[in-house]
Amino acid sequence: MSLDELRALIDRHAPRDADAVPAIDGLLLTRAERPTGPRSGIVDPVLALVAQGAKRLTLGGRIYDYEVGQYLVVSVDLPVSGHCTRATPDRPFLGFGLRIRPARLAALLLEPGTGPRAGTGRRRTDDLPALAVGDASADLLDAVVRMVRLLDRPADIPVLAPMVEREILWRLITGEQGTLVRQIGLADSRLTQISRAVRFIREHYTEPLRVEDLARLSGMSASPFHRHFRAVTAMTPIQYQKHIRLQEARLRLMSSTDDIADVGYAVGYDSASQFSREYRRQFGRPPGADAARLRNAEVKALAAP
Repeated sequence: MSLDELRALIDRHAPRDADAVPAIDGLLLTRAERPTGPRSGIVDPVLALVAQGAKRLTLGGRIYDYEVGQYLVVSVDLPVSGHCTRATPDRPFLGFGLRIRPARLAALLLEPGTGPRAGTGRRRTDDLPALAVGDASADLLDAVVRMVRLLDRPADIPVLAPMVEREILWRLITGEQGTLVRQIGLADSRLTQISRAVRFIREHYTEPLRVEDLARLSGMSASPFHRHFRAVTAMTPIQYQKHIRLQEARLRLMSSTDDIADVGYAVGYDSASQFSREYRRQFGRPPGADAARLRNAEVKALAAP
């Protein structure tokens, strides 16, 4: 029954032109009536659960497919490509999302009795990937339903939403992907150390990058840092920076009429030809053609009834 109710709730409350639901901070609801093309972007730590349909995320060379009753956890900020793979007007894709805030997870882990349960804390954590797929338990689905159900009772949201969010986090850390989720809230975990480097790259993506500086920031020597960074993000620090630069360039090209070379320089490229070459390799089209296509798609979407 939980999935049936969740489908009905998402179908009723999902915004038509966005994912975020302002009434509950951190809540994301998605509805799509047809398979979508790959969309690239930066994803923050999040829980994403499929109530109907199926979805695929790609990170580097890794592919993550998840469908009805399954969830995906993203543990650090990542440049990913994602799209709905199963959706029709009669059975649209319906998805639930909740941003995972490390501080709230850390507060929960400080509570007595929240240490790893038998079988959930024995997996080696040094090289956990930043994404993982799991099957949603009945308890997790029940908590998710109660979170979305609050949209029908706005007066309850300020008091009950934080409590249900806490329960959802608890179901995650005691579930099959609990080892990964716990790392998000532990200040001394390998994942948190890599997250510091990820955050630094995102904030300084236009600047020259020194792996030695990132390793020092993460509290490691260069060689282990490089290995752990790649294990977590499926790319090297230089590749990660390139993805961030190209994502930012794409956003700028969509929202402005700036010269293509100027956009390349603004995101950190010294050569316009290198920028165009890497942009085409990443998105399949030259910058100008890609931006024109995206703008046309946006205009058509806005004009649609």
